[in-house]
Amino acid sequence: MLLTGTHRRALDDKKRLTLPKKVREVLGEPVVLYIAPGPDKCLWVHTERELERLASRLDERPATDSEARVFRRLYFGQTELVEVDKAGRILVPERLAHLAGLTGEVVLLGVRDHLELWDAGHWDRYRSENEPRFDSVAQEAFEPKGL
Repeated sequence: MLLTGTHRRALDDKKRLTLPKKVREVLGEPVVLYIAPGPDKCLWVHTERELERLASRLDERPATDSEARVFRRLYFGQTELVEVDKAGRILVPERLAHLAGLTGEVVLLGVRDHLELWDAGHWDRYRSENEPRFDSVAQEAFEPKGL
């Protein structure tokens, strides 16, 4: 699955978010999604398949790895299953919306295998702070590790 794009949306009074039709199509018209806390004060949105893939990667870390234990507890302990209604909307749990500082205007990003949900103002600041580093970050991201 290849999720891409930046989609400005609005949360309604009940914290419902309408997913763009193209995003729903790429996701395979899911009936449920999983919302979890993500880094940088955003929320991650996964299909069940992608959440299972993430869990499998974490299972490669031993049970004695304290950092992996902390992540598992904070991530999976706060992850919530949400239904996608017939209008293509999801209800963002209040607790998670508060955690990410989501208000009215939000940004939904496709980030390859998952979606990220950001408060629009926070995303705009993050983007403007990090865009000047794009070339150096890109070079670092594509350099082989462990040499």
